Amino acid sequence: MNPIYLDFNATTPIAKEVADAMRPFLDEYFGNPSSVHTYGIKTKLAVENARSQIAKLINCEPSEIIFTSGGTESNNFAIRGIVFANKDKGNHIITSSVEHPAVFEVCKYLEKFGFEITYLPVDQYGMVSPDDLKKAIRKETILVSIMHANNEVGTIQPIKELAQIAKDSNIFFHSDAAQSLGKIPVDVKDMDVDLLSIAGHKLYAPKGIGALYVKNGVKLEKLIYGADHEQNMRAGTENVLEIVGLGKACELAMENLDENIKHYKQTRDYLYKLLKESLPNIQLNGHPEKRLPNTLSISFPKVEANTLISRLEGVAASAGAACHAESIDVSAVLEAMAVPLDYAMGTIRFSTGRGLSLADIKTAAEEIISTIKTLMPKEDVEIKIAPKETREVKLTHYTHGLGCACKIQPKNLEKVLQNLPPFFDANVMVGTETSDDATVYKLSEELALVQTLDFVTPIVDDPYDFGAIAAANALSDIYAMGAKPIFALNIVGFPEDTLPLGILEKILQGAHDKASEAGIPVLGGHTIEDPEPKYGMVVSGTIHPDKIIKNEGAKPGDVLILTKPIGTGVLSTAIKRGLVDDELKQEVTKLMSTLN
Repeated sequence: MNPIYLDFNATTPIAKEVADAMRPFLDEYFGNPSSVHTYGIKTKLAVENARSQIAKLINCEPSEIIFTSGGTESNNFAIRGIVFANKDKGNHIITSSVEHPAVFEVCKYLEKFGFEITYLPVDQYGMVSPDDLKKAIRKETILVSIMHANNEVGTIQPIKELAQIAKDSNIFFHSDAAQSLGKIPVDVKDMDVDLLSIAGHKLYAPKGIGALYVKNGVKLEKLIYGADHEQNMRAGTENVLEIVGLGKACELAMENLDENIKHYKQTRDYLYKLLKESLPNIQLNGHPEKRLPNTLSISFPKVEANTLISRLEGVAASAGAACHAESIDVSAVLEAMAVPLDYAMGTIRFSTGRGLSLADIKTAAEEIISTIKTLMPKEDVEIKIAPKETREVKLTHYTHGLGCACKIQPKNLEKVLQNLPPFFDANVMVGTETSDDATVYKLSEELALVQTLDFVTPIVDDPYDFGAIAAANALSDIYAMGAKPIFALNIVGFPEDTLPLGILEKILQGAHDKASEAGIPVLGGHTIEDPEPKYGMVVSGTIHPDKIIKNEGAKPGDVLILTKPIGTGVLSTAIKRGLVDDELKQEVTKLMSTLN
């Protein structure tokens, strides 16, 4: 059974009516629209019909619609086209701090050509202030680009008022309407914009098709050079199949706009009601009223969004933040809105769409609520979940990172360690100074103790394999020093309230078997209750003091031995995301659990 889809702002399925309209141009009508014979005339008429369908939806002339490959190209064409065509008039561009990367990155690129960019701040709802725009305008300003509605929190900008401010100073105005078209009314004449970007896959058309509204009289420098397609503004034979699809999608959006708005809002508000009743501490992001009817950005305090997304097996949504080894990535939108980090880290965007029922919303809400409660700190919620020994568990869904990806960044750890007073002992042969895999302590002239502690979060879903891989990692630290392991101790973090203890048993069994393969016993260990599974070992070994292998001291000509193929870590991440077939998955798992 497929998860309940609550990510319609990311992309939409192709509507059946759209697919039906496209099919003849896949099976039968293949002519080049530039050809003057019957085959070309048929496809030319289809392209022009689609142009008219789009024009009706946004209230413009068909001749003002230029087809592109999508919203990103439309934004690039609009912004680069207008500023390069008018660079003799000025070099200043104004945009907002909550734009899509398809606008942000274009502006950053233009800085290389001497253009200056002003990024307007937003309020707590993600709204741009008209007063801030007025203050930012300079005599060199040639373009203002503000999105119609935000893709993450749904806030709808006062485009008509902002465009008027630009017009009063004879400045061109562009708006990215990728998220708003088909969800709220979009009327370019009422808004009085010069340029407006459209993305097909956001309104039930196929991916790879978009359009740019260019107001009559506005001149753009070309983005793509070639033949004189699209009124000599965008070279390249028209993508007839998808143009037809976009046209039909716009026709459907116009016919059913009021009905769709009502449905989007009903499902969105019902989801929020259910979440708020059970989780009163959640925070709604975006304007409470001036917001897309389908968009619900929620911050769950003290919960990591990417961990939540991983655990939601029955719900598809998008995270507003991600935790990596190097940094905590909070979206630029949430940062601009000054959402506190504790909340921003737990932000999920739910976006509703056609075909969703209230029953779907209720089912999704139940899973979201139950999953959130397993992730919240114990002081915030009492968790009472009976272990189910028979259910299948995917361990990687219970962690925000993969294995070593969860390590503290070395340079940050070094800052902490350098403030600790050093300890000197003549018998310490390898300490922290060389960043070796294990430490070495001299016991006698003939014997030294080698010891390591290594633990990781789940790298694979199977608990037995996870235990074996973690044990192999710890043992490898001893082998890397040239030593022989003699015994090991377990270190365990386990969410006993959310995972059956049978899972822990399998983890320990995998580790025990790997230790037996190395010829050593596991003599005990330590456990703690932890919402994120963790497992590893303290491994002790012995070596002659004269035979220690260290990180330092390598010389040209020395042989470098790779105990794992380069790319194993990349493949382990791909395995978690379901991008690897079973055969390769088994091969990678075997490699990671092989003793060195």
